[in-house]
Amino acid sequence: MVANTERTDPDYKIGKALFSEKEIGDRVQLLANKIVSEMSGRDLLVVGILNGAVIFLSDLVRRMPAEFNVKIDFMSISSYGNAAKSSGVVRILKDIGSDIEGRDVLVVEDIIDTGLTLSYLLNIMYTRKPAHLRTCVLLDKQEKREVAVKVDYCGFVIPDVFVVGYGLDYGGKWRHLPDIRAVDF
Repeated sequence: MVANTERTDPDYKIGKALFSEKEIGDRVQLLANKIVSEMSGRDLLVVGILNGAVIFLSDLVRRMPAEFNVKIDFMSISSYGNAAKSSGVVRILKDIGSDIEGRDVLVVEDIIDTGLTLSYLLNIMYTRKPAHLRTCVLLDKQEKREVAVKVDYCGFVIPDVFVVGYGLDYGGKWRHLPDIRAVDF
């Protein structure tokens, strides 16, 4: 089934793919291999940031071998609402249910731009005393960074464009696309 790329709304439409389904799959496999290599022999708690990271996290952990001990939990944080630009106000909508004290934790996020949301989240996580806290982001808009945040594992660096697909949305739309596309406003 081919997704309709034309929208009837005159304010925006989605453009051509920046990253194809195959390119994304190949990169996710590389990230999984690197994480497994560096975290081998540890029990890893993977914390996905809802809703955008669900597809990425699912594909990432499914590419890890069965003998690699992975547990999954989720947080929901909002700084965008239905807007195309971060409000700068970060709210926790759903916290993790796992105790992370003394554990190896990998935070999986769909995209980082200003760094405000991820910085806020990591500061909260550090107060909970994990043994190790690492980050994995699918997309990194480095030129938008306002706050320094260490990204341990990165899928792709992208320019300052608003993107949808592969879990990323605009107002709840287009998360289901298998590739990543720019939105033309």
